[in-house]
Amino acid sequence: MSKTPITVAYGDGIGPEIMAASLQVLQAAGAQIDIEEIVVGEKIYMAGNTAGIEPAAWDSLRRTKVFYKAPLTTPQGTGFKSINVTTRKTLGLYANVRPCVSYSPFIKTKHPIMDIVIIRENEEDLYAGIEHRQTDEVYQCLKLITRPGCEKIVRYAFEYARRNNRKKVTAFTKDNIMKLTDGLFHKVFDEIGVEYPELEKEHWIVDIGAAKMADTPEMFDVLVLPNLYGDVLSDVAAQIAGSVGLAGSANIGQHAAMFEAIHGSAPRRAGQNLANPSGLLLAGVMMMVHIGQPDVAERVHNAWLRTVEDGVHTYDIFRDGVSKQKVGTKEFGEAIIARLGQQPQTLKPVSYANGDSIPPGAAVSVRAPAKKDTVGVDIFLAWDEADRNPNVLGEQLLKVNHDGFDLAMISNRGQKVWPKGAAETFCVDHWRCRYMSKDNAPLKHGQIVELLGKLSDAGFDFIKTEHLCNFDGIPGYSLGQGQ
Repeated sequence: MSKTPITVAYGDGIGPEIMAASLQVLQAAGAQIDIEEIVVGEKIYMAGNTAGIEPAAWDSLRRTKVFYKAPLTTPQGTGFKSINVTTRKTLGLYANVRPCVSYSPFIKTKHPIMDIVIIRENEEDLYAGIEHRQTDEVYQCLKLITRPGCEKIVRYAFEYARRNNRKKVTAFTKDNIMKLTDGLFHKVFDEIGVEYPELEKEHWIVDIGAAKMADTPEMFDVLVLPNLYGDVLSDVAAQIAGSVGLAGSANIGQHAAMFEAIHGSAPRRAGQNLANPSGLLLAGVMMMVHIGQPDVAERVHNAWLRTVEDGVHTYDIFRDGVSKQKVGTKEFGEAIIARLGQQPQTLKPVSYANGDSIPPGAAVSVRAPAKKDTVGVDIFLAWDEADRNPNVLGEQLLKVNHDGFDLAMISNRGQKVWPKGAAETFCVDHWRCRYMSKDNAPLKHGQIVELLGKLSDAGFDFIKTEHLCNFDGIPGYSLGQGQ
């Protein structure tokens, strides 16, 4: 069997120790891999590269298309980019896959039958990182949700469930509040779910869904979530299953994949032969399936389960009365190697015979563009006059000639304050002023530019605009609270 090239980063902190142990186990199990080592992370940051990764490393990743990465340290302070985020976005690794399984009674957990997989969108949402300070008091972060992004991650979740004999796929959103962005995610989930009639589908509002997951995770099977919710809840799920230190993850795209532990570099534990390599090793198991060596994945995973079952534990999961032997990083890896070919007796053995546990990247549909008509504009102002009385602001704006437009509404932090606002509403120095075209007639950009010019001439400080558009006659904008 020819060897599969992979790119390996030994990482920072405990990274080199757990990577050495993980690779030793994989190779002892028969992994046919050709390792290309790259240096990324702290050393590169300290050399003056704010991205933490050099061009030669990108060359290796594009060549192998498989990245096995130990934890990295990103220096504190501004100006340093996260390699995780950079790698995911640059290589289009849109799907983050995190199995969260309990190993009771050998590892302490309040949820002994927990076995869920969280599939998180990896490229967009608030993690687009587009932020601005707009006034003395107000900062914004843009939440970007796209139909292609939703389609890719939702289809991936359903494919994962189908290929792994799962029974149910659940989506979490907050579309009772964010009706357009999270609403799109929910809509796409419903659309694509129809194509998988054998699977149960359900949707939860994320707050109560998260509460249910933390209390009774056995209710869930495969979860699919937008980026931020998925990031938060996958760590919660890993911890309540037993330990964040046991969880690995796969980051999958159409052209490449990255496999990593979900924990950090733990520099305080570095060089002491203490760290648990399980998270990185189990990520390596997913990697072996991905590169077409499921027999190796199965051998390693079952040997790991048997080692845990036999009570050979690192310090972080060691418990008196349950554990039999406390071992270091290197010795834990050796104990797994000694059990290669064995299966657990109490815990459920794994099987990767079909080799389909990590589906390939999913394509998106091609849709005809909608008919788009601009029918208004939200103009955001920085205004801190007249004790922030919205009625005064409304009166001043009405004095500005705005032919072709009606001033329909002023809101503050999303709450309508003019006309007929509530005197009790607290206002900051950031105002959204909604202008609609008369008779809902389509507008040209020049008309909006002309309106902005008149507002500027009148002394108003506009800081942002958002066009209000209808798509195939359906409004593509939200109303203000209180409208």
